[in-house]
Amino acid sequence: MIARLEQAGKQYKVGDQTITALQPTSMDIHEGELLLIIGPSGSGKTTLLSLLGCVIYPSQGRLWVDGMEINRLKDSQLAKLRLNTIGFVFQNFNLLAPLSAEDNVMMPLRLQGVPSGEARRRAREALEFVGMSDRARNLPKQLSGGQQQRIAIARALVTNPKLLLCDEPTASLDKDSLSVVMDELRSLADSGKSVCVVTHDPRLKPYAHRIVEVNNGVVSAVREGAEGSDDQRRSD
Repeated sequence: MIARLEQAGKQYKVGDQTITALQPTSMDIHEGELLLIIGPSGSGKTTLLSLLGCVIYPSQGRLWVDGMEINRLKDSQLAKLRLNTIGFVFQNFNLLAPLSAEDNVMMPLRLQGVPSGEARRRAREALEFVGMSDRARNLPKQLSGGQQQRIAIARALVTNPKLLLCDEPTASLDKDSLSVVMDELRSLADSGKSVCVVTHDPRLKPYAHRIVEVNNGVVSAVREGAEGSDDQRRSD
């Protein structure tokens, strides 16, 4: 287990109103699984991902990530936990336009204070893992959407995080690029990483080990995902 929510929920104050973004939720996040968090826009799924990513504190209940109770940590401790334990993959890639693919992947290591030579070596290994070594010197604008997303995955992986969080990682991709990216994420989970993917796209269900459905701030269903072969997933 890499994370646990124990009746953790999130509320926001807007004027004199209280808006509940996520109802009290209890669940575990395991190593070696791809967990799909699926639901419509505004359902609370991104709030759940933000809690797991230690971007926000729960308003109620308790949350643990990598054995640490998040409720008890200061902002600086949360930032350190995010940098060293969690990798983020975003819908819009969030690559830095002036930097090459390799330099984008190196960025988290620079923030960690890793020496330049070691950072470059690890960045190249991460790029090789996602099959993008031949694009190391390209700028983001020279890459397709699918290629940019694979660079973003390499950047998320370069620190060897225990937990990989993906917010709508395939929303901007065509069908072929979607298959490539999801096959890579599933492979990471199969190799022992904990991978959580937020989406509204039902085409991603065959890639999941487990599926959580969120609607109106409520985790309404938890069930096993499909365990089909690669060919079956692509046919879907």
